Amino acid sequence: MLIWKRNLWVLWIGCFFTAASFSMVIPFLPIFLLQIGVHQHTEMWSGLLFSSAFFAGAIASPFWGRVADKYGRKPMIVRAGFVLFIIYTLMAFVTNPYQILGLRIMQGLLSGFIPGAIALIGTNTPNDKVGYALSLISTATASGGIVGPLLGGGIADLVGNRWAFASAGIIVFISTLLIIFWVTEENFTPSKEGGSVKNDLKVAWINRPLMMVLILTVVTSCSVMTIEPVLPLYIVKLGGSSEKASFLAGIVFSLPGIASALFAPIWGRRADKVGFHRVLMIGLLGGGVGTLAQILFTHIWGFSMFRFVFGVFFCAVYPALNGLVVKSTPDDFRGRAFGLNQTANQLGGMIGPVIGGFLGGIFPIQSVFAVTGILLLAATGLAYWKANDLNSVLRKKVLPGK
Repeated sequence: MLIWKRNLWVLWIGCFFTAASFSMVIPFLPIFLLQIGVHQHTEMWSGLLFSSAFFAGAIASPFWGRVADKYGRKPMIVRAGFVLFIIYTLMAFVTNPYQILGLRIMQGLLSGFIPGAIALIGTNTPNDKVGYALSLISTATASGGIVGPLLGGGIADLVGNRWAFASAGIIVFISTLLIIFWVTEENFTPSKEGGSVKNDLKVAWINRPLMMVLILTVVTSCSVMTIEPVLPLYIVKLGGSSEKASFLAGIVFSLPGIASALFAPIWGRRADKVGFHRVLMIGLLGGGVGTLAQILFTHIWGFSMFRFVFGVFFCAVYPALNGLVVKSTPDDFRGRAFGLNQTANQLGGMIGPVIGGFLGGIFPIQSVFAVTGILLLAATGLAYWKANDLNSVLRKKVLPGK
């Protein structure tokens, strides 16, 4: 088997297990807080624990991107894997929310398994296969996100949440061992540049394609996370039965992930033929229209159908953005570029829930879907507006900062 193919499949397994381990434990943190005796300000603690890792990750990602450009992407994946193993294992022994908060901040500051895997694939895959490879990795994270809650909920129900945390740590540890023994980073040229994160931001600022990707990543991540705080409530309202709310929510939550697992490779092959930018615009447009269409339905089945349609189109977006990062940056800046892109993703992840919670608390829940759809359509307009600039730069292979 070719080395790039072996890397792809081993990293697929690693990303699948890492995404599964995350979704095994993180969605159950509010329940775990109650189990360790946090009965006052539980909602506040829950929000703080969720957002703290995003905030810490936004700060740390550019630094780890710089280190990756200097020492390699594989060492960064291995480092992040061992960090997650330690954090999840320690989570099994916490006794108060302050300890959880400390571990969540450490997770944000020190992890980066999946972004590292994406950067390695983007650098060590033939140019005509990059779209396919990045889309395939997105199916790993989507599939892991579907399987994780089922696995974590089952373990927690049988032996308790602490064992679910410990199991997540073991799964990440096994994934890390696979990376150590089976992934080979061939195409790596250590960056000899000095400087700082501030200098990296200046380099990114003059790279027009990269800046467009970073802005679109913030908008896209923000739009997705805007719906998260209100979606379970809306599902309960449409389903008409609070008794089956958890079951219905689980199904509806999983539909975009199922669509991604099925259709992301198709979009990846399409991107290799027609370009990442065109696929990105189709994904954003379909995601925006699909989100707005969900407002039209007052019953759960129609709503669920369009959640799936939304997933069919939206699964094209993140692989296309990652592909544009690869195409618009030189090899020795790519780790830093993905670090900055991860920061943009984390910033959107922090801003989105705040907007969604605020709008959902004041206006009807449908307004949150409207705002989300408009944000995605605005992102489509921005991508279309900058199409000529992006295509001209990529055709000439003008890479600022090289």
